[in-house]
Amino acid sequence: MANAAQVQRMSRLMIKTLRDDPADAETASHKLLVRAGYVRRSSAGIWTWLPLGKKVLENVSRIVREEMDAIGGQEVLLPALLPKEPYEASGRWEEYGDLLFRLKDRKGSDYLLGPTHEEIFTLTVKDQCTSYKDLPVILYQIQTKYRDEARPRSGVLRGREFQMKDSYSFDTTDEGLAQSYALHREAYQKIFQRLGLDYRIVSAVSGAMGGSASEEFLAPASAGEDTFVDCPSCDYAANTEAVTVKVAPVDGGAHGPVEELDTPDTPTIEALAEYLGVQASATLKNLLVKVDGEIVAVGVPGNREVDLGKLGEHLAPATVELVTAEDFVDRPDLVRGYVGPQGLAGKAFRYIADPRIAPGTAWITGANKEGRHAKNVVVGRDFEVDDYLDVVVVEPGDPCPKCGTGLKIDRAIEIGHIFQLGRKYADAFELDVLGQNGKPARVTMGSYGIGVSRAVAALAEQTHDESGLCWPREVAPADVHVVAAGKAKQTELALEVGERLGAAGLRVLVDDRAGVSPGVKFTDAELLGVPTIVVAGRRAAEGVVEVKDRRTGEREEMTVEEAVARLSV
Repeated sequence: MANAAQVQRMSRLMIKTLRDDPADAETASHKLLVRAGYVRRSSAGIWTWLPLGKKVLENVSRIVREEMDAIGGQEVLLPALLPKEPYEASGRWEEYGDLLFRLKDRKGSDYLLGPTHEEIFTLTVKDQCTSYKDLPVILYQIQTKYRDEARPRSGVLRGREFQMKDSYSFDTTDEGLAQSYALHREAYQKIFQRLGLDYRIVSAVSGAMGGSASEEFLAPASAGEDTFVDCPSCDYAANTEAVTVKVAPVDGGAHGPVEELDTPDTPTIEALAEYLGVQASATLKNLLVKVDGEIVAVGVPGNREVDLGKLGEHLAPATVELVTAEDFVDRPDLVRGYVGPQGLAGKAFRYIADPRIAPGTAWITGANKEGRHAKNVVVGRDFEVDDYLDVVVVEPGDPCPKCGTGLKIDRAIEIGHIFQLGRKYADAFELDVLGQNGKPARVTMGSYGIGVSRAVAALAEQTHDESGLCWPREVAPADVHVVAAGKAKQTELALEVGERLGAAGLRVLVDDRAGVSPGVKFTDAELLGVPTIVVAGRRAAEGVVEVKDRRTGEREEMTVEEAVARLSV
């Protein structure tokens, strides 16, 4: 008899499929995972994983574990309920802001629900490792994380509670960190290949995580909230927040002196360009923001927009927000709609510019007087830039920083992220070991994450078709879905086929539900997305079944013996 764990009868399975999409669902994964009975919403951004969904989630976790173990990772399980003090020491108690779930115990002590565990892993290694002989070490866990998202959406793609694999490497040298990073990078490629995900590795910004190197693993999908660029001519790919710009040197000596222009009622770039009869690209846009409360000007060409997300990543952990009308009240030197950097940059405000605002380039910009602008304002001659940052919104056709070809922009789901953290957290917690020379050596770290529950949704987004889910075999809740088309003989044969396939080592789902029409069973088989469907139908009395490939739709009739032999290979 087959192992009962290998054969699941749907007559005994807690499952309720839906014919209609949930009213609040916008993405395919949200619609299908709910309709197929894999998950159910508990509250905003919080989901219950039902039996079939839990099987898929565990299969993803198993693949992650196997590949992490293969690079020498050691699995641990840290608490989700964490004390405030470590996060206060690293600065992230404040940096995370409203994203943190905060609570107090009965004694009034502050705690949080862990969004990520750099601090606690660092303290664990500090407690356990005292010598260079104890390192390198890679630790990982698969655990529930918590982030108080303002607008949880897209089902399990962006929730407030989610499953994540986070791992951390600890080395005594930068060369060792680079090796640990390379090990994780290769392991991630194996993981996503085994999961059956189409993915891209792209350059990313470290942001509040800190560190010297950062890459994202993105699954292209229309439901994705990340955007990335891809060069059709070379191997360059990057998150749009990490795209860099190469600007050729400019000779600024050919420009005439600054000339002030009368430009009434032109507080916007569009109005100014129309009034002067020039292209918006000839003007300099100066966006005023507050960085931790201090006014900062950001200069970009007038035909481009400032990417506030990109700016925030560059300036993290500082808080960035737009100035308001009230901010101008006590600043008569800042004339709203007519701000220019000449005479003010480095004095009235710090001036950040996109690399396109290169030394030697000349611009039309505000003259710091109502209704007045200035032309021939030259960078390096009439004002200085304090910091250059790539802060414009990337557009299709922008030149590739490697080869100059126009870039393509696509949407994707972030499924993994790897960082070379360096010594940020080791410094915060004084993580030292005794070095080979007998002196304390500061440890260097890497941080590596995979969204386990998010990978389930990403797979659903990439592999579904018009009939439902279509899982890759390694993550599917079963290898074979056997459907009894209705009558007693067909049900008897379906159970026999299920037993024989289970005995051969296959995971089998048998639809033996009584009182359910064949049409509903066939629809559910398509919706659930098991890779192979076997139907005990009109030729059941002859011992003949139909074998269907869920993805291709190809089907073939054969005897039970032939079906078992073919599917058991």
